[in-house]
Amino acid sequence: MRQLANNGNKKRRGNQVNKETSGWLFAAPWIIGLLLFYILPLVVSIYFSFTSYSILQPGEFIGFQNYKELMNDQLFFKSIYNTVYFAIFFVPLSIISGVALAMLLNLKIKGMTVYRTIFFLPTLVPHVAIAVLWMWLLNPGFGLVNGFLDMIGISGPAWLGSEEWSKPSLIFMSLWGIGQAVVIYLAGLGDISDEYYEAAEVDGASWFRKTFHITIPLLTPVIFFNLVMGVIGAFQQFTLPYTLTQGQGKPANSLTFYVMYLYDNGFKYFKMGYASAMAWILFVVIMLLTVLIFWSSKRWVHYQGK
Repeated sequence: MRQLANNGNKKRRGNQVNKETSGWLFAAPWIIGLLLFYILPLVVSIYFSFTSYSILQPGEFIGFQNYKELMNDQLFFKSIYNTVYFAIFFVPLSIISGVALAMLLNLKIKGMTVYRTIFFLPTLVPHVAIAVLWMWLLNPGFGLVNGFLDMIGISGPAWLGSEEWSKPSLIFMSLWGIGQAVVIYLAGLGDISDEYYEAAEVDGASWFRKTFHITIPLLTPVIFFNLVMGVIGAFQQFTLPYTLTQGQGKPANSLTFYVMYLYDNGFKYFKMGYASAMAWILFVVIMLLTVLIFWSSKRWVHYQGK
């Protein structure tokens, strides 16, 4: 009996080992990819940020010299200003307009699927095509926007050709493509139980009260997700301004964003060590903002059933 029990235990242990081995083998491609394409570049970039590495030459270890030079780089601070300006205005506006559109598209009226499709379509258009389209629409000479403003007696600005209006123009273009966020808000609205609204109607609550005491509070988990993703995306803004300005950030560097300047240093001027230092500063800033948002979420994010 004891021998049979020992044989049974050995067999179970052998099966467990085989299952663990199979699990590691299935996970191996992902683990190898993580190490090679994420962890290794991360570690190497930390080292490069303390060197004068330039792709063409191995460079030398220079300590914090790259970071010191950044503190004296005027274009570095200009790119920070442009990026923060964009994030401060775009992220709140995208949340407000996204929630408002989702509430409108959540109405039970005929043909709503068509309207939802129309608002989602801009997200399927490549950023390069969006840039070309809006460069034509906002052209100060023959653009449709200024043409419409002229019809109502308003002299339109130079838009992308104006240092004052270039960033607002970019914000407006970016808001045109928030269809993906609207879909997420729609999913969040569909998850809110009708029982809350029925109870509110019994109590005689108005549309305003139902919106700000039921809909918005119960939609805060979705708003929280889009806030985090919006902040990260805003600080990584690159394709649209780069395409609009052919990588020059004109006029007067008003559209030179942080990631654009990082790209220029790394792949135009081959100052890879300098660019690595910029990348790590961006990483720390985004991480701190994300932690701050997560910390604050305990105060304003409400989950159903809690």
